[in-house]
Amino acid sequence: MSIARILLVEDDDAIRALVIRVLSGAGFTVEEAPSGSRAMEVVADTRPDLAIVDLGLPDMDGLAVVRELRQRLRCGVIILSGRSDPMERIIGLEVGADDYVPKPFEPRELLARVKSVLRRLEPAGPDRPAPPAPAAPAPPLPENTPATAPVGPDGGGPVYRFEGWTLDSRGHMLIRPDGGHEDLTTGEFTLLLALVERAGRVLSRDQLLDVTHGHNTPAFDRSVDVQIARLRRKIQRDPDAPPVIRTVRNAGYLFAARVTRA
Repeated sequence: MSIARILLVEDDDAIRALVIRVLSGAGFTVEEAPSGSRAMEVVADTRPDLAIVDLGLPDMDGLAVVRELRQRLRCGVIILSGRSDPMERIIGLEVGADDYVPKPFEPRELLARVKSVLRRLEPAGPDRPAPPAPAAPAPPLPENTPATAPVGPDGGGPVYRFEGWTLDSRGHMLIRPDGGHEDLTTGEFTLLLALVERAGRVLSRDQLLDVTHGHNTPAFDRSVDVQIARLRRKIQRDPDAPPVIRTVRNAGYLFAARVTRA
């Protein structure tokens, strides 16, 4: 497997140098861009596996860069920003970011989040680049909650079906009832897989945060709620039908559709 390539979009020279040093020291290949326009030039020539984007760029809003990356590429996106407004965090996740790291930041935490997003990007794809360091074990869910379904004999994960949809955990794909592919961010895919694997069980926000982001995620992180809302818009095509993902008041979320495993 080749080393993952990371695009760093950051206009602050000192922060850019620090992040490059941390990521390069961990073995990653880093492409740097001090502006949004330069970032677009870079992605025209190369295909990063993950982009780290500052929101306060000199020539364009970082959210516009995130949107453009989502339209052009299938890659992980982490927002790195000094903006403290919680709405900025929510909007960043809504436009397609997989994670949001506020400034000032701990370099080791940023590195851990980079590795986490890359692990989720293609968990079973043999041709995708991977981080050079071994992945930390996934945080366990509470007792009596089943773990991820066993890996098949060919080395890939199982395939799940619900209400005409097909979720391929090996190919990292969600296939619509009409046969087309539904685009999901890495965070959305990981969250949907966790819900589908545990269909019929109520999972709290904290449990889902542990699965998608790890134990170090702040308790006020509402990214699960944002991603649940996005998933509902994508898979709940009939507003009059019973909800596929139910909100259980004061408890969490439950995947209510009947799931079969291929």
